[in-house]
Amino acid sequence: METMLLESPVLTLNTDGRDKLKIFYTGRNEMVRIHFGTVDQVELTQAENMIEALGYINAGHRADVVLCDLNVYGGDSFAFHKLIREKPELDETPFILLCSEFRDSVFNRAFSERIDDLFKLPLPPVKCMLKRIEFLRESRAKKIHKETRKSSSEFYSIPFSKRLFDIVFASFTLLAVAPVLLLVMMAIRIESKGKVYYSSRRVGRKPFNLYKLRSMRTGSDAELSQLAGRKNKYSNGETVAAVDFTKPCPQPCSTHKDYPLCSPLLYRGDDRICEYWYGIQKSEVRKSKPTFIKIEDDPRVTRVGRFIRKFSIDELPQLVNVIRGDMSLVGNRPLPLYEAERLTSDIISKRFLAPAGLTGLWQIESHRHPGKLSEEERIKLDLKYAEIFLNRQYSIWFDLRIILSTIPIIYQQENV
Repeated sequence: METMLLESPVLTLNTDGRDKLKIFYTGRNEMVRIHFGTVDQVELTQAENMIEALGYINAGHRADVVLCDLNVYGGDSFAFHKLIREKPELDETPFILLCSEFRDSVFNRAFSERIDDLFKLPLPPVKCMLKRIEFLRESRAKKIHKETRKSSSEFYSIPFSKRLFDIVFASFTLLAVAPVLLLVMMAIRIESKGKVYYSSRRVGRKPFNLYKLRSMRTGSDAELSQLAGRKNKYSNGETVAAVDFTKPCPQPCSTHKDYPLCSPLLYRGDDRICEYWYGIQKSEVRKSKPTFIKIEDDPRVTRVGRFIRKFSIDELPQLVNVIRGDMSLVGNRPLPLYEAERLTSDIISKRFLAPAGLTGLWQIESHRHPGKLSEEERIKLDLKYAEIFLNRQYSIWFDLRIILSTIPIIYQQENV
């Protein structure tokens, strides 16, 4: 195999091919160079320090994948990843971090900064690495295509008539109910210590702070996870707690040293698991957990809280959110972060193309059929309203019908 040293200190292997996988490696590990240097379909370019790497990238060179040691002379590998992601011509180029030992802190930072993959040296067999690189390239290409398509075909804005109606209606209503709000806030303060209002981070078109009158004891959020396991209305009782690192992979392979691996190994402390089996279990954990949480007979609610919930008085401060533009009078209910992050598929996430709302199709149907509306039916109703905006079919009269349908159900019979 021919190895050619360029005028710069950058080393290139297999430069005589035209259709080869171009790998750009930043680091000094000789085993990485040897690992790919024996493969004819690979063209490897190596930079031993960050100065050489930056010179190569800033000169406009492209690569099919970038490999980078965690510890690189003359620079920071995470800053280098950020630079790669800022270059449009490298959008489809995966970035793989290499480390000599696995550390939770490195893994967590790599995950949070959306580095495409992390490998602990020595690398898996070349065949496995090439398959993984190809998968990452295809994944990035699909992601960019979807983002481009969404930005061009699914962009929407709230119609002027809807925004004007929101501001006028919310302003007059807020002025009219101001005396009631004052009395209720006094009652909340007398019954229990703490703020009279409650601020919760929610996701509509974008994350925002949603305001409500406090109807629970102070510090009740800490009890939510325990209550959700026992009293969540949407729970099916078949929740899978977490990935089991001791459970053997069902494929004809194992993490045992005498067996070939079906995919790269992932590490958590002293535990290890193949990536394929980890992904399968992670999917099962995610699917077993209900997307929405609604506690029946919530013991955290105070006496005043039960009263203001019964007549939806606790929702009135959200009129401020409407005036600010965080929400609309009619739309899809804004979700807490822990619920919104579970709605990640392309179809389901379309619900966020509609504005967040005080009321909507789901609220009406859930009171028409108390206790019978499933999680899937709720998502379908959210998508139905979102389609109005995607298809440019919005009408102020449609919103008015929903508001008029909401008035009779303000007195809630369902104790949730």
